Parts: sequence; structure tokens; C-alpha cells
Amino acid sequence: LGNPGPEYTFTRHNSGFLAIDYISQKLGFKVDRSRFKALCGEVVIAGRRGLVMKPQTYMNASGEAVREAADFYKISPENIYVICDDISLAPGRVRLRTKGSDGGQKGLRSIIYQLGSDDFPRIRVGVGEKPQGYDLAAYVLGHFDKKDREVMQQAFADAADAVVMMMNDSADAAMNHFNGKKQG
Repeated sequence: LGNPGPEYTFTRHNSGFLAIDYISQKLGFKVDRSRFKALCGEVVIAGRRGLVMKPQTYMNASGEAVREAADFYKISPENIYVICDDISLAPGRVRLRTKGSDGGQKGLRSIIYQLGSDDFPRIRVGVGEKPQGYDLAAYVLGHFDKKDREVMQQAFADAADAVVMMMNDSADAAMNHFNGKKQG
């Protein structure tokens, strides 16, 4: 998940898009076709075709794009993988879940609402807690501190690798590997 537009490219809220950029470079596919209110690309992982999406609806309406694609392809929620930022995790920390609440993340809230289910895997990328006195929107739409950039690059790689592991092996194997991994 993320927000469209160059002004948001390297912001905390675009951690999902940045992880998609990493995986598309690693696996050699492009996410540049406009469809379902999103930029889309196709990839094959573990013999399974996947549609990779960057919703262009802005974060709070991400569910519209996800629902359109899910309805068109008749994809059940448990086969939809979402990568998003999480302010409750330290910068660089990656946490996987197969279902659950939105945890205050408005993009996840939109997807849960649009799908009528919270039963989809999500990969949360820690961007750190907002400093006291900061406005939450200003914080998540802000750029990473210099000290966090390197650890975040590894987090984007881990998030991308987590999706591949979930598809190759299982969600449990990926959760066991990544949820216990130390950042940095």
C-alpha cells in the first residue's frame, strides 16, 4: 500500500510500494499497467500467477482497487497479500499475519471494509512510532531519517522475500522466519 505521486515516493506511508519496487526489480517484472484503479504487473511465483498492484486511490481508499481486482478474478481474501507500513513496529521490523484487525492502518481498514473480511495475509513494515508532538499524518507522509534508510532497505527486501516464502512454502514458515528476525 502507498500513495500515488512523486511527492510520496520515499515516505513512510509508501513502504508497501517500496517493497513492491524491490520485488519487481528482483524478479524482473514491471508494475506499470493501469487497471482496477491501480498500477498492475504480473508475476509467476512458485508456479502461481500473481497480480501485483499499487492502488492509485490514495491509502485511505486502497480497498476499492483491491476489491475490483478480487471481484474480477474471483480471488478469495486468503489469496490476497498486502504489504503496508506500521507505526507500532520499530523501523525495519517486518511482521506477518494471516488475518486480523487493521491496527489503525487506514489502508488495511479500507481493504477489510471493501472485502467484508479481515482474513487476508498482511506484511507490516515497521516505520517507527511517531515522535511526541508530531501530527500522525505529517509523520507517515514524511521521509525516512538518514539513520533509518539503510535498515528500511533491508525491510523492503524482507517484505518482498516474505511474500515469496509465503507462496513457495507456507504462511507459517514465513511467519516463523520473519516475525522473529531482528532488524538492522
